Amino acid sequence: MGCTALVLSVTTGAAAGPESRHDLAREVLGAGDGWGSYGTGTTGGAAADAGHVHTVRTWAELKAALADDGGAPRIVRVVGTIDAVAQGCDAFAVPGYDFDAYLAKYDPGTWGLDTDLSAEPDDSPEGLRRASAARQDRAIKVNVPANTTLIGVGRDAAINGASLQIKDVDNVIVRNITFESPVDCFPQWDPTDGDKGNWNSEYDTAVVHNSTHVWIDHNTFTDGDSPDSAAPTHFGMLYQQHDGELDIVRGADHITASWNVFADHDKTILVGNSDGAAATASDRGHLKVTFHHNLFRNLVERAPRVRFGQVDSYNNHFVAGSSYSYSFGIGKESQLVAEHNAFTLPAGVSPAKILKKWSEAPLTAGGNVVNGRATDLIAVHNAAVPAETLQSGAGWTPVLRTRVDPARAVPGIVACRAGAGRLR
Repeated sequence: MGCTALVLSVTTGAAAGPESRHDLAREVLGAGDGWGSYGTGTTGGAAADAGHVHTVRTWAELKAALADDGGAPRIVRVVGTIDAVAQGCDAFAVPGYDFDAYLAKYDPGTWGLDTDLSAEPDDSPEGLRRASAARQDRAIKVNVPANTTLIGVGRDAAINGASLQIKDVDNVIVRNITFESPVDCFPQWDPTDGDKGNWNSEYDTAVVHNSTHVWIDHNTFTDGDSPDSAAPTHFGMLYQQHDGELDIVRGADHITASWNVFADHDKTILVGNSDGAAATASDRGHLKVTFHHNLFRNLVERAPRVRFGQVDSYNNHFVAGSSYSYSFGIGKESQLVAEHNAFTLPAGVSPAKILKKWSEAPLTAGGNVVNGRATDLIAVHNAAVPAETLQSGAGWTPVLRTRVDPARAVPGIVACRAGAGRLR
């Protein structure tokens, strides 16, 4: 079956009235389409009046269109490519910041690995790095207010280098946009992180923080021209300049991520960002998220890594590359259901790597196929890694699903439909 026939045979998951049927910006998440449809559902800016419909072509226009004005429904249409960092990293550096001086000062051969840099004064290389990072933080983050639809127009809408903050709001839709991950211009060296120290970066491409009813649909998330594979090493460690592509944290709830492409990235998606007391208090009983019909291609890990949440992952296609570590991370108090997914693994990569146990948390994983063959993911993991035995049975059964496709059909369906520029 070709793509045209597949498109005609698969529903979009969107519900539209007579007027909105021809206006993708006014489509809402369909009934029963994942956790985002729970309760009041997700309608974004579908009810926006003419004065709250914006078309933007520049970073300044986008920030102005998203400025909060009391929560009235709004639609923001993105045309062409918007670049949040067109001026480059040098524009954020404060006077006196010098990366070579930073490397010389904190070289483990002289600084050691026992003391972090938190006490370094403002005029030190670390202090100047902090000030430069603060400039970038202010420049590239943009808050998305409640009752908003952010949607790309046509096939080539893109936002490069920005960090989308969906924070402390309800009812947001993001669709049909290619997001190129922000590059952290000033990663921090932490000598105490692990046995050898580590570089830590900021800026998720999109973060859903303490927000509810969010629909992330038909977007493409990629590192673009700055993949981690091209990053240099300093102090013997990868100079990491990317954080997550989509993080869902701090009590966020009722999220549907559908028909997206997540590609060419390391730390891809977190659902719950910590095991600590504060995260436990905010996240326990929340983080209800559905992932369906997404393409996860050439990722290293976290697709997603889950803590606390009731996460339903079905009908997704996972295509592993040469740096593959794992897909599903089983974290503290997670209740993951991973069913009817397809995995394409290269020769020599065992299906036992698909699941990674971080904490004792049962999961449900049935109806999955690996390279076209039905595979019990829990059984193959436990046979290969008996010291990290996983238990079966997440303790809940998803009911908020629309069409569930056979796992063997998923690669073809997702290849034809997922990602920006394919919204119909």
